[in-house]
Amino acid sequence: MVELKEAVYTREAPEPVGPYSQAIIYGGLIFVSGQIPLDPETGKLVEGDFSEKARQAILNMIKIVEAAGGSIDTLLKVTVYLKDISKFTEFNKVYSEIIGKRLPPARVVVEVSNLPLGVDLEIEAVAYKA
Repeated sequence: MVELKEAVYTREAPEPVGPYSQAIIYGGLIFVSGQIPLDPETGKLVEGDFSEKARQAILNMIKIVEAAGGSIDTLLKVTVYLKDISKFTEFNKVYSEIIGKRLPPARVVVEVSNLPLGVDLEIEAVAYKA
């Protein structure tokens, strides 16, 4: 029997900038769409340094995981897209502050030539519904 998929939507994360769901739940797994540093309250890109932008993108991803019934502890895999791989260490610092000392999820970081709205980073995740 095929399980139905369920779309996730929360106002605590930005509205999608295209024709996609914030996340989809299927078979107890949460597939979070790529999140960029958009402020969910204003819908505008976060201004400031790279760390502030990274923090917002990560928090957007976490808010969606939580809205879907997961948490930081249920993250399985995170994929990060950076326009400038020299920001890897700075990203890791912010990521570590948020993810904390718990068992970190599997992760990949990839440098890309461009991202939606010209942002510096995008982050997506797979988690399980607790």
